[in-house]
Amino acid sequence: MAMEAGNIVEGKITRITNFGAFVELEEGKVGLIHISEVADVYVNDVRDFLSEGDTVQVKVINIDGNKIALSLKQAKAKPPEVNRRGDFRKPQRQLSASFEDKLSKFLKDSDERLTDLKRKTDSKRGGRGSRRSD
Repeated sequence: MAMEAGNIVEGKITRITNFGAFVELEEGKVGLIHISEVADVYVNDVRDFLSEGDTVQVKVINIDGNKIALSLKQAKAKPPEVNRRGDFRKPQRQLSASFEDKLSKFLKDSDERLTDLKRKTDSKRGGRGSRRSD
């Protein structure tokens, strides 16, 4: 099978560095799993997740000449999305939401929270929003 970006291939960890792990692939080719592509959580040390000699399934992200970029986290199947209550009924949002959509939602939520907070504090202080008797 030809090595192409997007394929999932199997390889063996040959060397671990501070910035990632080198994987020996088919036909003697070597690729790199960058530290940012090891896991979905923050990775301080690659050795916490991988060991030399491990056999892993990785996704080929990019091939640039002799450089092969690999991802361990993209090769794993995504677990079903859980909503805030912890049940699997309805996903809250689509995973493909753009940055602009997320920013817009954040600003809207933030504005609503600030408005609520302002109302509550003004009414306690007797500010503009409170009712006064004449």
